[in-house]
Amino acid sequence: MKLKSTFKNLATLLVLIITSSVFAQDGFQGQATYMSKTTMDMDNFGGRELSPERKKMIMERMKTMLEKTFILDFNKTESTYKEDEALEAPGGGRGFMMGGMAAGTIYKNVKENLLLQDQEFFGKQFLIKDSLVKLDWKMSGESKQIGKYTAFKATATKKVDAADWTNMRRRGNDKDKKEDDKKEVAEVKKDSTKTDAPKDPFEDIEIPEEIEVTAWYTMDIPVNSGPGEYWGLPGLILEVNAGRTTILCSKIVMNPSDKNEIKKPSKGKEVSMEEYQDTVKKKMEEMREMFRSRGGRGRN
Repeated sequence: MKLKSTFKNLATLLVLIITSSVFAQDGFQGQATYMSKTTMDMDNFGGRELSPERKKMIMERMKTMLEKTFILDFNKTESTYKEDEALEAPGGGRGFMMGGMAAGTIYKNVKENLLLQDQEFFGKQFLIKDSLVKLDWKMSGESKQIGKYTAFKATATKKVDAADWTNMRRRGNDKDKKEDDKKEVAEVKKDSTKTDAPKDPFEDIEIPEEIEVTAWYTMDIPVNSGPGEYWGLPGLILEVNAGRTTILCSKIVMNPSDKNEIKKPSKGKEVSMEEYQDTVKKKMEEMREMFRSRGGRGRN
């Protein structure tokens, strides 16, 4: 029994030595593939009056926007995260499109505490340059298996920015929503001659200030990185659950033969994250005003 225990300890030590030597290499690089899926409630986007068949058809068309594949190329201090070009939707256009936004490359450098992101917004190219946002991760000690890797759970609270359309929601809870529906139907029946323009679809929509984030990371790959803007754990983040979005690692290749160059994005007007979010807020308000004016309020 003692001999068996000694052999097991030696085997574990050997694995640790081999793993450490791999990550100690100057030219070390890894590549991780992530599947990202976002669920969406059509009621939050003016779909409350649509038939179930119509909603289903729209959701099928939006599937390519809500379900995507991304590639994370990483070394010990840097990483780039971008949509898999081989799987982009036909017709051109990189990244996802929603409300005039097209996401490009997210570059992180944990050594320099630097975030760079090239972002297209309504035909204008921006280069967002800012410090990395460090989440206050809470370790739970809970673990699970993701592929061949042992992953550990960590949670944090994240502020939601103005451009995060994925977390848009109807104001109030489900009970309030049902009561609002009843009131709206009653008002229509009471005044069937009402000729005002349609209600602003954004009026009852809000973006929460904060959301809970759950991440699963593995110390088998001791790099301080992960998908998107996520980082700050003692191992590669393999899974993220944040709001309506789940990001799950489906494949990892260590020291691939064909390495993608990890380079900083450089195109676009340089702005801070706060400046970019202000631009998005102004555009969203502009769109709301356009909707109100086109609705022809006050017509007889």
